[in-house]
Amino acid sequence: MAKKESLEDLKKIPRHVAIIMDGNGRWAKERGLPRLAGHRAGTENLRTIIRASAKFGIEYLTLYAFSTENWSRPKAEITGLLHILADVIDKELKELHEEGARLIHIGHLEGLPQKLQEKVRHAIELTKDNSRVNIIIAFNYGGRDEIINAIKNIIRDDIDPEDVDEALVSSYMFTSGLPDPDLVIRTSGELRTSNFLTWQSVYAEWYFPKVYWPDFNEEELRKALEDYSERERRFGGLVEES
Repeated sequence: MAKKESLEDLKKIPRHVAIIMDGNGRWAKERGLPRLAGHRAGTENLRTIIRASAKFGIEYLTLYAFSTENWSRPKAEITGLLHILADVIDKELKELHEEGARLIHIGHLEGLPQKLQEKVRHAIELTKDNSRVNIIIAFNYGGRDEIINAIKNIIRDDIDPEDVDEALVSSYMFTSGLPDPDLVIRTSGELRTSNFLTWQSVYAEWYFPKVYWPDFNEEELRKALEDYSERERRFGGLVEES
């Protein structure tokens, strides 16, 4: 138990961790439950991971909640997911705010029910001055869509092609002003990036635990951080041997 409470064995903590919360449906199926029960269980797990992230000293936590491709799922499942998001805001916002969490949304709010858009905007406004941990919710988000959106806005702003570089493109991303992820975790054992932070994750370390998202607890997060702390990040270069 002492190991869980100590950070001494972690050589370095990633500043920004991003998570593809995968496996909710399979978690439910293995228990003879409807898929939506898995999504609700996964949503209830958010509280655990947000608190654990703050405890470990992670400054930014990005959660892939709903992709632009998820609109192709059955209508009943989409409606259920939207209701779950609204419930989470209603039930968790006050406590998250009191604990110093800042909520940020990336993606498109357009397409969501008007009342839900208002709830998300209220959550962002309420928590904008908090700084203990930054929670970035990727909802109605897709990496390619984000890049296309950035290109359109660069063209719209009549930017000289000679002025286009990585810094400028980054400034047009939904994540403008936020650090790129150091560690990306995809639960459930699937080895795909699924259109997540396509631009931002080029030099991130990736970690693929086999555990489904509803069972990805504080100890599983610690394992990911331990694995990360043993890696040597090169960002495309080489480290000289002493």
